[in-house]
Amino acid sequence: MNRLLVFILVLIGTWHGYAQQKQLLYDLRSVPQALLLNPGMQHDFQWYAGIPMLSGVSVYGGSSGIAVNDLFASDGLDFTTKIRDNAVYGLNKRDEFSSTYQIEIFNLGWRGRNRPQNFYSLGLYHEGGFVLYWPQDLAILAFEGNADQLGRRFNFEHLKTRGDFLNVFHIGLNRTINEQLSVGVRGKLYSGILSYSSIGNSGYFVTDEGQNNLRANSIVADMSLRTSGWDRIQEVLNDDSIDDMAGIRQHLVKRAFLGGDLGVGLDLGFSYNLDPQTTLTGSILDIGLMYHAGDPYSYTLEGSATVEGLEVILPDALIDPDADFWQNLVDDVEGFVPFDDNRNAYLTFRPTQLYASLRYDYGQPQDGMGSCDCDYRNPGKKAAVYYRNAIGGQLYMINRPRGPQAALTAFYQRRFGNAMTLKATYTASKFTYTNIGLGFSAQAGPLNFYLMADNLLALRDVSGAQYASLQLGLNIISWGRNN
Repeated sequence: MNRLLVFILVLIGTWHGYAQQKQLLYDLRSVPQALLLNPGMQHDFQWYAGIPMLSGVSVYGGSSGIAVNDLFASDGLDFTTKIRDNAVYGLNKRDEFSSTYQIEIFNLGWRGRNRPQNFYSLGLYHEGGFVLYWPQDLAILAFEGNADQLGRRFNFEHLKTRGDFLNVFHIGLNRTINEQLSVGVRGKLYSGILSYSSIGNSGYFVTDEGQNNLRANSIVADMSLRTSGWDRIQEVLNDDSIDDMAGIRQHLVKRAFLGGDLGVGLDLGFSYNLDPQTTLTGSILDIGLMYHAGDPYSYTLEGSATVEGLEVILPDALIDPDADFWQNLVDDVEGFVPFDDNRNAYLTFRPTQLYASLRYDYGQPQDGMGSCDCDYRNPGKKAAVYYRNAIGGQLYMINRPRGPQAALTAFYQRRFGNAMTLKATYTASKFTYTNIGLGFSAQAGPLNFYLMADNLLALRDVSGAQYASLQLGLNIISWGRNN
């Protein structure tokens, strides 16, 4: 029974989420990291090198339906009342808590010497993230109990959560087909560090009138929590002969560099000029899977049972004064609903993402930053022309445990010569309908710096924000100019 309680507490105690939309960075052609969002992006880079650990840093957090201020505002309301109204009964099973981060370890790109229409890239980044959908029925059961809930079925399907820490090795090819079309592909090798998943749960808990007692509690369950990489950490913590921090660090580093779970993935993308000023782009990222065979450990709860509490029949119960009636009840529940664990390997699919955009360029045109007389799009002619202004729309979708999740973005982009580019966005998503974002990319000689932030209106009251995102990076870029 203790293991059953631990199982439920571990599941309910998981409060985070993952997958980050990067609408400010998408199709920003002055920043190399935009190629990670669309391997088919049009650009004029001759080569670039990211500053290790600084070239691409991003962090994101979001919650739908509730903010910190909803619980902790100094409004005179009782905290328990705010928990009940805003969380327990204010959220539903489609509301989520989510967060993710990404750190680029290295990133290189270069144009082919003999085939300048080909641009190659390779790199490594680390990312981690979690997702939890609000377990509506379980939250009500935990808050209210079952005393006044006769006949109500508390649905275990409401519990959906997963998370991963991993390194991603990648190599890509961006190819210019002609003046109108560029395409790209990127292969990925995933090295899993830590993972957990509890997605396909089903069953219920219900309290009815009993036959031999006042109440009968029934449970029908098919639940699981699959983990990888965590059990070894527990072993290190329990081993007094090993220094905890050194042992855990050695374990994580080994798994980060192909010593743990392994997976493969693919990114695809394109950019197509409908006319000299209108461009259609699209990409699909992380078409891939992970095989969790390094240190897997899974917990399952499967079966059904009905118990009516402690049944003490007098005077028969007095015959054995040492009888432990409570332990008998515990043994009955565990016997009817087997709680088990195993070390079976398992498979998970990566959260596939889709981007698409339509961009219209206008205003006074200017030369691109590429070579003046050796444009790989049209050999022998002048390099690509860039307009000062651009407007357009973007679509973002991601595959989530409760189905696809989408966001729509409108943007305005402004170039200031070859020194700076600004991009402003308005995005509507399940988290907020008032997300205003702003980003810029600055070029000082070969040094490129970018900084981007979302949901700027929420800065007036950070505690009331339901979404926040920050991206920054530092690169060295060669545009191959002829001076």
